[in-house]
Amino acid sequence: MALPAYDPPWLRTVEVGTKLHEIRAWWREPHRLLRAVRAYRDLLAVTPASIAYSFTLFVTWWTLHGTSEKVGHRLILSASTNLRNLQDDPIQVLVASAFWTDGGFPWGEILILLTVMAAAERWLGSLRWILVVAIGHIGATLIVALGISRAVERDLIPLRVTIATDVGPSYGISAMLGAFAFRLRGKARLAWIAGLLIWYGVALVDDRTFTDYGHLFALLLGLLTGAAGVLVARKITATLRRRAARASAPGSGRDGVGDVPLALHEPHGGLDQARGDGAEHGHQ
Repeated sequence: MALPAYDPPWLRTVEVGTKLHEIRAWWREPHRLLRAVRAYRDLLAVTPASIAYSFTLFVTWWTLHGTSEKVGHRLILSASTNLRNLQDDPIQVLVASAFWTDGGFPWGEILILLTVMAAAERWLGSLRWILVVAIGHIGATLIVALGISRAVERDLIPLRVTIATDVGPSYGISAMLGAFAFRLRGKARLAWIAGLLIWYGVALVDDRTFTDYGHLFALLLGLLTGAAGVLVARKITATLRRRAARASAPGSGRDGVGDVPLALHEPHGGLDQARGDGAEHGHQ
């Protein structure tokens, strides 16, 4: 009996050249706008996490928009992953900080969530998508907090940084952008990784804030998570293939037959010689 096929999403890569050829062929067909709307609808139909995340960001922004500036600042400060909040209630701020944005309407975050992040969720599935985003957000936050703590102890940065506001989905998005590199194949993957490293590196050199460090750390965590996912998927796939090969090998005993074939027609020479019942012994 054959083992069920396992097709891990980490191993489902696309060739950019082939995909661009398909897009050009798709563009030549009629009713492009209608088909584009249907394709986007189909994308959102299988990406509930991206939609829920976008909607939550909209709700929290609307909440801030409907309150006074003073109350809004308190809400943001209570959800920020600064050192004081992480010491008092780490679980609450690690979760809450990912769903608030400081400033105007989060057009950029929502646009990325409903396009690139949605495509990543369609590729990985919602549970893996959530795991990558959580690793990036929590991991980068804790690394930055540790760095700030060390810098404050050595008087390298002012003490007020320990109560600074730091909220938003950018760490999780950065991690997913890193993991999404493993959706691509060949040189396109290397170009994607190089482009992200240059983008985040330039931002770090220009501003050099702890948030910029967090973005870079989140990107690296996403790349590590993607590499680990590919490695584990390959090992699982190889193991299942070996088991399937053993199961289908002759004499494996998986179909109810033992390793030694049963002889259905035994020669009767030995029996005849022992008891003398053969025709040559005079018994017809």
